[in-house]
Amino acid sequence: MAAGVKHDYHLVNPSPYPLIGSIAAIVMALGGVAWMKGLFGIPQHNPLLFFAGLAGVLYTMFGWWSEVVKEANQGDHTPVVSIGLRYGMVLFIASEVMFFVAWFWIFFEMALFHGNRVLGPIPEVQQAWATFPPKGVEAVPAFELPLVNTLTLLLSGTTVTWAHHALQVGDRRNAKIGLVLTIILGVLFTSIQAYEYNHILTHKYFFGGEGQESSGLYGSSFFMATGFHGFHVLIGTIFLSVCLLRLLGKGFSPKQHFGFEAAAWYWHFVDVVWLFLFAFIYVIFGAHGH
Repeated sequence: MAAGVKHDYHLVNPSPYPLIGSIAAIVMALGGVAWMKGLFGIPQHNPLLFFAGLAGVLYTMFGWWSEVVKEANQGDHTPVVSIGLRYGMVLFIASEVMFFVAWFWIFFEMALFHGNRVLGPIPEVQQAWATFPPKGVEAVPAFELPLVNTLTLLLSGTTVTWAHHALQVGDRRNAKIGLVLTIILGVLFTSIQAYEYNHILTHKYFFGGEGQESSGLYGSSFFMATGFHGFHVLIGTIFLSVCLLRLLGKGFSPKQHFGFEAAAWYWHFVDVVWLFLFAFIYVIFGAHGH
């Protein structure tokens, strides 16, 4: 902290990243529209503007978080600042919980009630979801690859907890081993899910009768839920990999390691969400596939 400072708050130096990140996010959003529909003279199916914005967002993330890591290493994250960081991470995870709550809400509304309580039953929806999975759809067997992935994530929850406890007691060697194992299990989960998706598309599990070109609401809900969760696993794996690099670079201490703690919180959140997805997508509503 700067000499002469008499309070526990960290007043950050001027940074260009909020402005750069905002501009990059707008460019990426407009680029996504241009890619799908065409915009400002940019022809449809042209991804250039989108990836330009994405590059700006990634640059912002790398630069801004690098500054946060430097501040932590310099001792700027006092107990008061650390509480703010914890509140921020808790609110972020809460927002992620709300996303999945919204998805489960519409999933159960469609699967169980087949309509809208305000507008009344919707015939098209009732017909599409009268049986779940729809007639002709071959659901993914729950107790094959999905079960393997469930055990993989549950095991990764124990290894990341082991690593966290080891770091708390100053055992950096076991903390590194636990982190490496967690990252390997995360990569394994992603690889199995990619194989499962390829298998579904290759064998046309979700395509009903002859001539049916779409799996409809069932396929949309399946890929939206499991795919977005898979994206969270990928982000969590990167998060833990950065923590491993910091640990190898002699970062973190038994008393100050919130970066790792935040990654562990996020990973446990990903674990819990998968348990709900496995129970409802694969086991309960997938058990009666045709």
